[in-house]
Amino acid sequence: MAQEPVTKHKLGKILVALKYANVDQVKEALEFQRDNPGQKLGHILVTMGHCTDVHIARALAKQRGVPFLDAANLAKVVPDILALVTPEQVKEHRVVPVLHKGNTLTVASPDIMEFFTLDNLRFIFGCEVNYCIAPEKALGDLVKNVYGIEDFSAAALAAAAAKQNAVSLADMKVDGDEDEEGVVAQLVQTILSDAVKRRASDIHVEPMEDKLRIRYRIDGECREMECPPKRLQGSVISRIKILAGLDITDKRLPQDGRIKAKIEGRDIDLRVSSLPCFYGESVVMRILDKAENIVSLDTLGMHASDFERFQRMIQRPTGIFLVTGPTGSGKTTTLYAALLSLNRPDVKLITAEDPVEYNMSGINQCQVREDIGLSFAKILRAMLRQAPNIILVGEIRDEETAGVAIEASLTGHLVFSTLHTNDAPSSLTRLINMGAKPLLVASAIQGILAQRLIRRLCPHCKRAYVPTEAELKSVGFRPEQVKGKTFYEPVGCAKCSGAGYRGRMAVFELLEMNLAMRELVFENADSLRLRNAAIENGMSTLQIDGMRKVLAGLTTIDEVLTITHRDDLAH
Repeated sequence: MAQEPVTKHKLGKILVALKYANVDQVKEALEFQRDNPGQKLGHILVTMGHCTDVHIARALAKQRGVPFLDAANLAKVVPDILALVTPEQVKEHRVVPVLHKGNTLTVASPDIMEFFTLDNLRFIFGCEVNYCIAPEKALGDLVKNVYGIEDFSAAALAAAAAKQNAVSLADMKVDGDEDEEGVVAQLVQTILSDAVKRRASDIHVEPMEDKLRIRYRIDGECREMECPPKRLQGSVISRIKILAGLDITDKRLPQDGRIKAKIEGRDIDLRVSSLPCFYGESVVMRILDKAENIVSLDTLGMHASDFERFQRMIQRPTGIFLVTGPTGSGKTTTLYAALLSLNRPDVKLITAEDPVEYNMSGINQCQVREDIGLSFAKILRAMLRQAPNIILVGEIRDEETAGVAIEASLTGHLVFSTLHTNDAPSSLTRLINMGAKPLLVASAIQGILAQRLIRRLCPHCKRAYVPTEAELKSVGFRPEQVKGKTFYEPVGCAKCSGAGYRGRMAVFELLEMNLAMRELVFENADSLRLRNAAIENGMSTLQIDGMRKVLAGLTTIDEVLTITHRDDLAH
């Protein structure tokens, strides 16, 4: 049987429970992690001197329910077993074989291994693969003695791989005698690695009249990178399509695919979309990094009052909870955080997604396939026969899906879903406009969370300043209201690539249904009346939550103005 470990508790809590670290040390490490995304909590705690690599390995093994292998037992692994893998495989996958029994190979790793990584190893080694956790230093000593690998750390192996594959985009010139296929493969790998290092969320490969433009979307903004030679356009796009499993012969129709890769020592999933354009096929790759985007509820950044109400609402046994906002506003991240907090052995969770962005242990996830008639509504109807407790519907797009979701919520299920609306109250009128009956909408909806993403000030270079009266007025404040408060502005440094901002955070607007709100929905009240009633009921608007974060020194007034509605400016 393949191992399918389930995360039961957060690593920090396990370390505290085992008395390997205290609460303050974990909090310090988490704060450092927020400012330095991409670094693992265990590595940070070891670097700070709060834990040893043995502590981290034992805690990780306990977290995922896999065996722990100490240094003494590692030393007992026989040479015949170690000879089953090559030094190159040890470097690439950061694993060491420790047991071979029948058709099953057990490997030791200093890190948690996700399902698709194990699946990849099963394909490479041609047998069933299980894993155990071992201390990083003990593994490093072993691979140095056996395989001649001097540094087994994730950073060192990733740097070595990047150096080996590095290709300069601007200087790339392919002569007729050169192996163009190999050079293009290196070029694509370099683009992917560079994008992940720069924390990009998307890679845009866009054929222009005189060049092949490469752009990364970083913190919500597109930034143009070095361009490879125009003559490599066809080869680069074909290489990406091959990796994504797309048809390279069909250049007339849009296509969608996925790429799974190990980049910078992390397992990365890329969602690929190709679109025929005037000068060739435009390709966009959405970077899905589970380590970065699957987060816990308490790291979402909600205000304490909203967080308490949000937790209370998602713990209810029935009803619908909606998350709204435009594409790319972090709705999936919030929903996955909610599901993770509710994922227990005694609860059955099923999702219908288009597409499934991240595989989550312990949750049944279904992929929408419109091409064969497998729609949200059809999956949702089938879900109800699976006796779930909690259902996630990726998006309510039409009257049929809305109707089935409401029916499910009224028959004893908790339903999570998303809508594309400007704010929380307008989601209620949107459902009614879709054809849902006002009485059913009023009865089914428990809460609605609207959200946007704004850029976070770079903590290394932000600078205090005094905002003008006009700036304060633009967000509904007067100078006397913020007397004694410190405001910051972006400057730009090497750590944020001169942008002044590094990373993004969510701004929330949480609407909780009560009797007065339900009566307004039943009366089919317009969005403005619903919005005013929600504010009276304690809803903080997107603008108010944004200003909380400005006053906390996390962002700027300009960023808040990018997501604020005109109606809010009247406050």
